Amino acid sequence: MNNRERSLAILNYENYDRLPVVHFGYWRETLEKWAAEGHITREMAAGQGDGNDVDVALDQLLGFDYCWGGHVGARNGLFPDFPVKVIERRADGMVVTQGANGLIEATKEGVVSIPQTIGTLMTGRAAWEELYKPRLQPSLERCTMYLDSNKQILAKRADYRPHGIFAGSLIGSIRDMLGVEGLSYLYADDEDLYAEIIATNAEICFQNVKNMLAGGLRVDYLHFWEDICFNNGPLITPEAFAQYVAPHYKRITDLAATHGVKFTSVDCDGCIDKLVPLWLRNGANIMFPIEVGTWAASIAPWRAQYGRDLRGVGGMNKNVLGRDRAAIDAEIERLKPLVALGGYIPCPDHRIPPEATWDNTRYYCDQMRKIFG
Repeated sequence: MNNRERSLAILNYENYDRLPVVHFGYWRETLEKWAAEGHITREMAAGQGDGNDVDVALDQLLGFDYCWGGHVGARNGLFPDFPVKVIERRADGMVVTQGANGLIEATKEGVVSIPQTIGTLMTGRAAWEELYKPRLQPSLERCTMYLDSNKQILAKRADYRPHGIFAGSLIGSIRDMLGVEGLSYLYADDEDLYAEIIATNAEICFQNVKNMLAGGLRVDYLHFWEDICFNNGPLITPEAFAQYVAPHYKRITDLAATHGVKFTSVDCDGCIDKLVPLWLRNGANIMFPIEVGTWAASIAPWRAQYGRDLRGVGGMNKNVLGRDRAAIDAEIERLKPLVALGGYIPCPDHRIPPEATWDNTRYYCDQMRKIFG
């Protein structure tokens, strides 16, 4: 079996020859550290991207089978982007910038952390009509500009991994335009505008998926990105999600089903428990990354509650890669009963961090092949 076949067999609860060893990319600092240590070249560290040729070469060096990222896709979100510019450089080293999505943020020079949201260009109905709505219109060009290259990628990676379309973001991308506070206030202050923005954005995602499938892309699953939860739960109420977001998931996954696409993966950080049933009910049946985190997420209680319709990718505690072999062995042992559930592919939770050592990461891959081979 190749990686694509064995992965789909797992997700379909069918027999397979071995478990694929999967990751979801690296922190840039991790690759730079490994380059400084002589394990890879600096060109590899600079050139890696999810699923690209450098990523495949890294897989071969470390022992991974493939990256869950690297999906093909179209142009979602704002088109064109807002100009990126520096607004202010402060004496304390903070830099205030306007991003491509119109969000105004402050970051500390030389510090890798989540930026501080200062404001947004989306200040209300007038800003929506003038600045944002014209940039959030569906068009065939959003798809055709990538269609040929997408077909080439899928042909080149025919057996490398399951084929996925990145279907966009129905609410997470809006959070990135307004900020968490801005999105929350908009729901309270102007619910009609809140609903309109979500629906407008979702129409782009729907049309892009429609045009990609109509354009001849043959894939195994859709993949969405959201990141709308934190360690205590969602940043949007489940009631608002059910009313304004979930129906768009249903519309897009129903469309994909008519093309034989039976799986939809959702990438959402944080404690997603309150949104899992809404995703599942509306066609999103692969939860990713199943963050171990401080809330100890696991596919096991979700499977017990929702049954075999729910699949998962993730749930491996990447922090053990910065410890020792005993910690890695214990983590793999913890994964055994989860793998036995079926419909589940372990993957380090999000990107492998700088604490991970090269030797530990190789050891993890070797052990996963040995134990689950």
